[in-house]
Amino acid sequence: MHTKAQAKWIRMSPLKVRRVINLIRGKSAGEAYTILKFMPHAAAREVEKVLWSAMHNLINHAATPCSEEQVQSFKVSKVYADQGPTLKRVQPHARGRAFPIKKRITHITIELDDLQ
Repeated sequence: MHTKAQAKWIRMSPLKVRRVINLIRGKSAGEAYTILKFMPHAAAREVEKVLWSAMHNLINHAATPCSEEQVQSFKVSKVYADQGPTLKRVQPHARGRAFPIKKRITHITIELDDLQ
């Protein structure tokens, strides 16, 4: 049994999010949630929300619901942060020059799978 959760249009650089998701890849859902809870990075809050959503998708599944203890043992099988479209802005500088600003957007996906 597996589930998937996504968060799209997160206003954060994919590089900063990947730094966080590389630490939880392959771990159990309960362990990954604990790691994210105590990380100081802002990206950890966003990844934590997606992981929580994936875990509760299993708990509230209509056909075969799981208990909260069973969901804790599910493994984070796939987790990735894709880059969305980039907002382009211009910062004015001295002597008529301009400096480009790229505001990056991230789409976060997490898939949970049982340990079989």
